[in-house]
Amino acid sequence: MNTPMKTRPTPRAEDTRRRIYEAAMELFREKGFEQTTMRDIAARAGVALGGAYYYYSSKEAIVLAFYHEMQESSHEAILAAMAGHKKLKERLRCVIEQRFAALAPNRKFCDALFRHAPDSNDPLSPFSDETRAIRERSIEHLRIALEGGDVKVPADLKQQLPYILWLYHMGLILYWLYDRSPNQQRTEKLMEKSLGLLVNLLRLSALPLMKPLRKTALELVESLAP
Repeated sequence: MNTPMKTRPTPRAEDTRRRIYEAAMELFREKGFEQTTMRDIAARAGVALGGAYYYYSSKEAIVLAFYHEMQESSHEAILAAMAGHKKLKERLRCVIEQRFAALAPNRKFCDALFRHAPDSNDPLSPFSDETRAIRERSIEHLRIALEGGDVKVPADLKQQLPYILWLYHMGLILYWLYDRSPNQQRTEKLMEKSLGLLVNLLRLSALPLMKPLRKTALELVESLAP
């Protein structure tokens, strides 16, 4: 049985897809995600409603495309920022600051999206099956930060620690989204204090007497993992 060959999108099709995507992002920033409809997006892009649905099955599909684009566009910047640092605290800071930089142009829009976060069945939640690949790429950045850092991580903690750090960085992002201080100065202070505390706790975690506590903490994390 012959397998049908996949055809590449034509330049015209790619241009149409891009126009729809960019129109949606403009409207999400202007009106918000909830208030924007696929009809609004089609009108802004200058395509028929059926055409908009041909390229994107829903508003949520457009947001998932945004998540992917944001992740891919920040990948090289994260690696480059970490390259000049050996201290774990600074490497982790690089990952988080590059994430803030990628989100900043869409901060208001992302603020609304975080309302979907608690429900792992919601496709827009960072804990959903639909966002698994994006989540795993983010966790991989934190794994790279750990592997190149100056803190030796206990073997039993090594596998789960990138996920724990991902949860921590998601908490910082949530705080940043709601931070109304000038230039999000409160977030900067929170990151500085919490990163120092986190790295010191990791150093202490290597002590033999901390093994029972590590085991309990890991069991808790495993019960929360999606």
